[in-house]
Amino acid sequence: MRTCLSTIKVKHSSFHSEQKKGKMSSSYDTSSSPNNTNANPSVEKKLKALMVYDNRVITMIHKTLLKRFGVEPHEAKNGQEVVLAHRSGAYFDLILMDLDMPVVNARQTIKELRDMNVRSLIVGLTFLEEEEEKKPFMDAGLNYCYPKPLPFDVVRDLVEKIKEDA
Repeated sequence: MRTCLSTIKVKHSSFHSEQKKGKMSSSYDTSSSPNNTNANPSVEKKLKALMVYDNRVITMIHKTLLKRFGVEPHEAKNGQEVVLAHRSGAYFDLILMDLDMPVVNARQTIKELRDMNVRSLIVGLTFLEEEEEKKPFMDAGLNYCYPKPLPFDVVRDLVEKIKEDA
């Protein structure tokens, strides 16, 4: 029997999914969710970002940049993990997503997140150059689309935008 396990760790919480023979089960501890009323209001909320790509080099570059700007980085391997995490109560201020993803594609993932009223800033990363190729993703609810990897100034600007909108 083949089993796929994945975990997205979030400070003081975690999302866990398990797939056995086509059946998916998942759990998420929402103790650090923005809806948690036990949170200390005097503590400033740390921004959280979810990185969704299968390229380890780009993941490390973005993880380093996010940490530099005080953002807590988390990882998911595909769109299915992203959707399951949000259905289980996870919240991320920023989602950096490769537009070419396995399991559930980026366009479908973005559409599902927006249908669930997820208001996170969603940024697509791609090697696509033509605007026509990016249009279906933008139409699905993507906020921005940039070539990968993101440079320092773009990450800084995204973090500043999130802080301004908070």
